[in-house]
Amino acid sequence: MIAWFGAGRMGSAFVERLASLGEAVVAYNRTFEKAKALERFGARAVADPREAAAGAAQLHIMLTDDAAVDALLETLAGAIEPGAVVIDHSTVAPALVMERAARLASRGVQFLHGPVMMSPPMVRAGAGVMLVAGPQETFDAVRENLHKLAPDVWYLGVTPHKAATMKLFGNEVLISALAGLADGLALARGGGIAPSEALELLGHFRLQGGLESRGKKMAEGDFAPLFELVTARKDVRLMLESARNGAVLLHFLPAIAERMDRLIERGFGADDLSVLGREET
Repeated sequence: MIAWFGAGRMGSAFVERLASLGEAVVAYNRTFEKAKALERFGARAVADPREAAAGAAQLHIMLTDDAAVDALLETLAGAIEPGAVVIDHSTVAPALVMERAARLASRGVQFLHGPVMMSPPMVRAGAGVMLVAGPQETFDAVRENLHKLAPDVWYLGVTPHKAATMKLFGNEVLISALAGLADGLALARGGGIAPSEALELLGHFRLQGGLESRGKKMAEGDFAPLFELVTARKDVRLMLESARNGAVLLHFLPAIAERMDRLIERGFGADDLSVLGREET
């Protein structure tokens, strides 16, 4: 039996998927009505988290933050079955994952941290990646079941905080990309181009390859110029001027311009644009 703690959008989608695969799932949520709503998919809702843990071989957690995870685990102290595995899928602080793992290990509880790079539709479709860190033997014991939740289960090793750090990296890239896209669409609107038309460019100019190749060079500290920083800064000046002329407000790009100016002042203007990732000393 599987116990699932947390019936938000993502947690509910995972419970729905597990139930659709024929798994026996007990669902708990602090607001009982949310767990109760999952009974239409075949899950059993309970109002007491300790009741959910009773008899469960796997305890999956997907809550909002570290405080909620720790409060739940304290409530479950002594109620987790011997040999059961706790897998926390919450997006939480890496340092606190280390503390949590050590605390649970001292109690004899097997623990993995397994955040996901997925959305609710992806969960229901069986798509996406789960990042997992923790003891190898613990991971091996639940590996097959984790693949029911995500087709790509990426084991990152025994260090518990590594999955949490990788999740924050992934979310940072996503958030930054969307912030840049928001500025780009505002710039297009200011120039009289409908956002839907502007987005057609992405079908012609595919960014992923360039991001991967530049990211590799950035990680290696290789800033041999392909697109010089001073040239990119000139383009950013044109973007900011166009935004002002079109009476639109850009939120993300001005901060990038400031970063470019600092690097140029330090003598990195002839380096590639990827020098934005230069490690500060």
